Amino acid sequence: MPHTIINSVYAPAPIGPYSQAVLANGVLYVSGQIALDPASGQLVQDNIETETHQVMKNLQAILQEAGAGFAQVVKCTIFVKDLNNFGAINGVYGSYFGQNPPARETVEVNRLPKDVNVEISCMAVLA
Repeated sequence: MPHTIINSVYAPAPIGPYSQAVLANGVLYVSGQIALDPASGQLVQDNIETETHQVMKNLQAILQEAGAGFAQVVKCTIFVKDLNNFGAINGVYGSYFGQNPPARETVEVNRLPKDVNVEISCMAVLA
């Protein structure tokens, strides 16, 4: 199956052996993003809202590199360190989607890369 690797200079470089996204058969699989500022390489963790906005901006940069946007996203997975932050995360997350948001699950986990509070991945249909 042929596929295309998608990398955006406007999103943080991968911190491990993975691509920012892979496009295969018209579906874009975007790796989980955390709140790394792509310009400085520093984590953005002023508060959970700011952290979530940075995660969404990183996803948006990768989607745009592939010629897509949030309107093409069909599935997201949100990993959170503390489900007590769900309301704040959900508010920010929801502001990036229109009338028909994608399917989604939210899972509380014990630990995330670089000890962040939230990580989000997504899939988008481009064809």
